[in-house]
Amino acid sequence: MDTVQRRELLSLMPAELEEWMLASGEPKYRAGQLFPQLHRGLSPDEMTNLGKRLQEKLREGFSWHLPVVEQKLVSAIDGTVKYLFGLADGNCVESVVMKYDHGNTICISSQVGCRMGCKFCASTIGGRVRDLTAGELLGQVIAAQKDCGERISNIVMMGIGEPLDNYDNVIRFLHLVNCETGLNIGYRHISLSTCGLIDGIRRLQKENLPITLSISLHAPDDETRSAIMPINNRYGVSDLLDACREYYAQTGRRISFEYTLIAGKNDSVENAQKLARVLNAHLRTRTDTMPIHVNLIPVNEVSETGFRKSGREAIAAFAKTLEYKGIRATVRRKLGADINASCGQLRRAAMKQS
Repeated sequence: MDTVQRRELLSLMPAELEEWMLASGEPKYRAGQLFPQLHRGLSPDEMTNLGKRLQEKLREGFSWHLPVVEQKLVSAIDGTVKYLFGLADGNCVESVVMKYDHGNTICISSQVGCRMGCKFCASTIGGRVRDLTAGELLGQVIAAQKDCGERISNIVMMGIGEPLDNYDNVIRFLHLVNCETGLNIGYRHISLSTCGLIDGIRRLQKENLPITLSISLHAPDDETRSAIMPINNRYGVSDLLDACREYYAQTGRRISFEYTLIAGKNDSVENAQKLARVLNAHLRTRTDTMPIHVNLIPVNEVSETGFRKSGREAIAAFAKTLEYKGIRATVRRKLGADINASCGQLRRAAMKQS
């Protein structure tokens, strides 16, 4: 309990560390020594340039921990690395490092579990346990970078949890990871995915952060979407797309729409035609033409859901229909296929064993 009650070092911004140093009788420049080393994954006890007195103050005043690698799977196909990270309280989350020609990308979790209840997702089975702190969000990036020995230059917030359901910690994390003296990952290299929490989207719009927003849409109408995504009972398709149009008008940032293809549920040509109509109707007007990109994702087959991925012909026909209607569509390349790299399954297996 003591670790939980104390302030978490990895969650503090440089200015907050400076303020604490001055209040503790330490010179302000010590914060400038501490912050970069924390973001390299060093504990205060490993920082020999701080001095024993300051190290003791930090031990007494703060908690410090990195996520611990409980399990690590490496794809023999493409080098994708999947981590099951253990947290200080015994919970665990997943992160995935994907290797591309333009650099390494990490997909991180934002919560322990998820309460959104999407029917096709392994992450939501068992519900939400708790939010992750900003330091635990950051810690996933630091721990993965430290383990793989390579710089991570891109972040996708698409792992376990709904980022906008953990809004304050996520925003603090975005500022932390962007700090020049820390990991210095640019906002434009960060993508945040939401199932469609409109109040969170509107709050994010006011932050004026040049990140990429991704919307997990997965259906063209309320009936189909509500059947697989309970959040649609609160925020319907029309209201969600209107919020997306407002977001684009305010920020000028392109929004990506994710669409998980589930055989027999939402993958017909008729579904594609409906999707094209609703996207064009809400996002393209005479005065403003918003660029639309749909990322098609064959469903990750999870035993508890019973859903099956669409066949190649159905996927190709869906994409072709969208393209014909003027909507750019791409099919996501599945990385780490031999290690079940999609989030939720590794944690689920660990929960069953405990």
